[in-house]
Amino acid sequence: LSKPLQPGDSTTLNFDLHYAQKGFTNNGSRTDIAANGTFLNNGLMPSIGYSEAGEISDDDDRKELGLPEKKYSMRNIDDTLSYQNTYLAQDADWIRYECTVSTSKDQLAISPGYLQREWVEKDRRYFQYKMDAPILNFFSFLSARYEVHRDKWINPKDKSQAVKIEIFYHAAHKWNIDRMVKGIKKTLDYASANFSNYQFRQVRILEFPRYQTFAQSFPNTIPFSEAIGFVLDVDKETDIDMAYYVTSHEVAHQWWGHQICGANCQGSTVMVESMAQYTALMVMEHEYGKNNMEKFLKYELDRYLGGRSSERKKEQPLMYNENQGYIHYNKGSCVMYAMKDYLGEDKMNAALKAFVEKYHFQYAPYVTSREFVNYLRQATPDSLKSIIKDMFETITIYNLRATAVKSDMAKSSNGLYELTLSIDALKARADSAGNEKPIAINDWIDVGVYTEGKNGKDSIIYIQKYLFNKEKTTLIINVAAKPTKAGIDPQHKLIDRNTSDNLKKTETAG
Repeated sequence: LSKPLQPGDSTTLNFDLHYAQKGFTNNGSRTDIAANGTFLNNGLMPSIGYSEAGEISDDDDRKELGLPEKKYSMRNIDDTLSYQNTYLAQDADWIRYECTVSTSKDQLAISPGYLQREWVEKDRRYFQYKMDAPILNFFSFLSARYEVHRDKWINPKDKSQAVKIEIFYHAAHKWNIDRMVKGIKKTLDYASANFSNYQFRQVRILEFPRYQTFAQSFPNTIPFSEAIGFVLDVDKETDIDMAYYVTSHEVAHQWWGHQICGANCQGSTVMVESMAQYTALMVMEHEYGKNNMEKFLKYELDRYLGGRSSERKKEQPLMYNENQGYIHYNKGSCVMYAMKDYLGEDKMNAALKAFVEKYHFQYAPYVTSREFVNYLRQATPDSLKSIIKDMFETITIYNLRATAVKSDMAKSSNGLYELTLSIDALKARADSAGNEKPIAINDWIDVGVYTEGKNGKDSIIYIQKYLFNKEKTTLIINVAAKPTKAGIDPQHKLIDRNTSDNLKKTETAG
């Protein structure tokens, strides 16, 4: 095109998927177009208008194609125009959904909605689905030769609410179905009790092959890769139960995503992905106990630290993340769990419940992470307000280390073991490029003590928050069992760059 298109102008575009090589302007907006006139729309059907989601995002690809570098991945949180759309769908808000889908005669085809009818015509099998309430413009289609496992959830607080559970699976892949069903029920229990009522009459999980390794939550319908659930061999002693955990995360999206969905701008994924992570962690905690949360949080922390080390643009604070998975998934898990720990579960969930009541199923203008964080801020006592800035508004990094742990290894006169801990605690703030500046520490942080437990494994016997307001601190703690190791932030609730030195083995006092 030799010049920008103006109102009333016409041209012909041949629609196809192709790598972009040039650019053109339509009413002041740039998009990517191939040398042969091919329009790019990110694999979507061509439409009149312009979608930023269709732009090539990889900087190397853009440079190779002569395109300018993208300055941002999501619109700025102050861009009020972005409040008119959710980040999940920009072409429609809440829609009435009905579909008819056909497939091979020996397969089942599934889409969100309730099955209205099913029939066979010639060599095709047909299914008609319909929703009885508006949903986001976000849906899927799957078809396969499925076996179906069926169960039911009864709301323990309202026996009249029954939800049909269905797991669609390949006949040879039934090892973890019971874990998935349990994950569904426990998540429905937790989210219904703490946030709001479940809005559907069914939950369905549908297996698909391992050519992709994700699960995705559509309205009451969850496609789920065999690789991360159905064929896992989970060791109860050492493994994170990913089949249970991922199931819980995806069911949680029926609230965080399908009841609450923020504006198409920075930070919205906190209200969707970070909150699904929080919900799954709480379901895990209630199943496995607080003392077993260390491995879950350590996994998330390590993934966050690894992600920020390979960031090629700008690391954003959680509240302003630009759909950066290592931030909204992994850091979000640590932050939301730590907030629960500081506020208490009941107080935390009361703030979240109030937020859901205000903003669920809303229309434009859509809510942003600022409003979300303000609900947590209001629930936070003045003495702890600094954690909002540390966790959501800035990139705050800790360097926590146990330098000495000593005990006489004999009970004192009161029948307890006296333990002396020497701890270093430092704190810094990082900018978007990773440059750090030390700041004063004045934080309540966990101190934990372990003893030898079953099968020779150490188990925690003492955990308590202490105020750390200087670099070096010495604590004297009395415990009822012989201590084997002790240290600071033992369950990895804070963003600590090196967790290997948080705990230290107990030495005999000289």
